[in-house]
Amino acid sequence: MLEQLDEGLEAPKKKAAPKPLRARALDWSLRMWRPAVTAVMVALALLLGWHVVNGKHGLSAWHQNRTQDKELHKEIGDLEQENARLAVRVEKLKSDPNAIEHEAREKLHYAKAGEVIVDLPTAPKQQSAK
Repeated sequence: MLEQLDEGLEAPKKKAAPKPLRARALDWSLRMWRPAVTAVMVALALLLGWHVVNGKHGLSAWHQNRTQDKELHKEIGDLEQENARLAVRVEKLKSDPNAIEHEAREKLHYAKAGEVIVDLPTAPKQQSAK
């Protein structure tokens, strides 16, 4: 019976001595390295995402360059059309006597013998009513 009583009673446990500071620091660093590295990686990912969108060569700069490229292509097309039109006009002025005569009469106000040129004034611009 004493044996049963002895089994029921537990011996008081000794309190463990506090760990030295170095051991506590090691335990803390082993527990905290994963969350700390995770936080650093999340911050780096956010910084990289911001740089991709707003950086020097980011999406906003790419969109702006794309818009500028479209405008320049349109301007190049317009200039090519004007250049072709002027090339046709130059070719006519080199070979067509009627085109030469038309230019001389319009721009230089030349007239044939016996003709009189009457230059009418242009219509004045209408002023808007106030």
